[in-house]
Amino acid sequence: MAHDPGHIELHDPETDPLATYVLEPDDVRPLLRRVVASPGASTYTSHAPFTGGPIAAIPLSTPEDVVRAAKAARAAQRLWAARPLRERTAVLSRVHDLVLERQSDVLDLIQVESGKARVHAFEEVCDIALVARHYAARAGRYLAPRRVPGLLPGLTTTRVLRHPVGVVGIIAPWNFPLTLTLGDVLPALVAGNAVLLRPDPQTALTSLWAAELLEVAGLPDGLLQVLVGDGPTVGAAVVQNVDHVSFTGSTRTGRVVAAQAGERLVPATLELGGKNPMYVADDVDVEVAAEGAVRACFVGAGQVCVSIERIYVHEDVADAFTAAFVRRTKALRLGSGLDYRSDIGSLTSAAQLATVVEHVEDAVGNGATVLAGGVHRSDVGPWFYEPTILTDVPTEARLVREETFGPVVTVSTVASDDEAVAAMNDSDLGLNASIWTADTRRGAALAERVRVGTVNVNEGYVATWGSVAAPQGGIGASGIGSRHGREGLWATTRVQTVAVQHGVHGVLGGPGVGLHRMFDLGTETWPRVYTEVLRTLRALRLP
Repeated sequence: MAHDPGHIELHDPETDPLATYVLEPDDVRPLLRRVVASPGASTYTSHAPFTGGPIAAIPLSTPEDVVRAAKAARAAQRLWAARPLRERTAVLSRVHDLVLERQSDVLDLIQVESGKARVHAFEEVCDIALVARHYAARAGRYLAPRRVPGLLPGLTTTRVLRHPVGVVGIIAPWNFPLTLTLGDVLPALVAGNAVLLRPDPQTALTSLWAAELLEVAGLPDGLLQVLVGDGPTVGAAVVQNVDHVSFTGSTRTGRVVAAQAGERLVPATLELGGKNPMYVADDVDVEVAAEGAVRACFVGAGQVCVSIERIYVHEDVADAFTAAFVRRTKALRLGSGLDYRSDIGSLTSAAQLATVVEHVEDAVGNGATVLAGGVHRSDVGPWFYEPTILTDVPTEARLVREETFGPVVTVSTVASDDEAVAAMNDSDLGLNASIWTADTRRGAALAERVRVGTVNVNEGYVATWGSVAAPQGGIGASGIGSRHGREGLWATTRVQTVAVQHGVHGVLGGPGVGLHRMFDLGTETWPRVYTEVLRTLRALRLP
């Protein structure tokens, strides 16, 4: 019989009288009422990665529910967009304060649903505080009308305006249940939109908690509609009923979402897979670089879009760095407590564990060497896997090209910066990269040569992700568009140019000086006149 890693009997209290929920049904019932679902809807039972026990029976939405939610969202959005911007930013300011005040509750919920260590769950709380504060402070500047040079200086006044698109659809994954839901909801709302949010069913409670938080912060009813269901039905229905799509997930599914959005000529922001590389140069403090590598590789048990899966080490420091990296990795504490005593949590599902096991076994079967980990730790919990370091990995191994999305990293040696850059760029995916060097100018120069959306010099992923004023996104098979910064906000707006031509009707009954005066010169004369105008503008260095 084939090995089935992480297989456990998943009991459903709805059908098994001996099974009990991890969370008290009375405690989660108020959250479940926020799901847009018809009476008597079927349910999905989510399970806790730490134990495999059932968490809650989540009502499932239908495509008809999506249509109903979209109609309600559009009605609410018209009133919301008409409100002064200061009222919208005030909601975000209150979200900032509330998420910090109530972090204990949501940290528990994130851990129970995703299985990540509490320190990694806390990163999500920090992210929401950063995003809320940033857009509360900068949305006015990002959305303000912008004046640009007109056709004729002094006679043409041209402004660029931004309007909300209407209803934004957010299709979110399970690995960052707060960051990748509320973190994308906030800029859409402050731009004046309503939102249809489809979280993954496994982590729906965290999204529902976020919806409750927004209500407490003062968000009017109807603007955020939470729909729970699978991608092919409910996710597809969301795409069919919104004016902009934000999707985070696999490259394979991202292509499907992009095609569906393209059929409707609806814009889409897609953050997809990553096979993210790190380069450790020959001038580093190996202990500092090793500490950074541990965080970058094993955050969220490696189930992070921007985490590192490939490390290239300069041959001059390869032995020292690898020894430090292995030592620090072996010292990591696995655990399932709702506290800060563990360094690494669980994988989120049996399916994710199976992928990790398959990738490691395939690599070892093709000649790779295990320097640390490589063990399914069922003694800790059903889906725990030790942080794993592999070396001597042959090119035919699956994990060389495929995203593992687990606590597994390969280490290879390079002889130069050029060889490192070439190796880092040897992928269709281009999401995130990390470069470690004592010479920050050298690091910044190397970063410009790496074909990815974000590069961290002397950090793994936190520096770019936490710089929320800057765009965060991928290139190539890692996606289209960005979240964060003005770009993330602008993605949920439509642009409009308004040009006003002055002087057309004259003053006090006098003749006008509009463009019609030039066109009245005749088809042979006005081109000659405007040619001289263009030459004059060029001579005056006017834009």
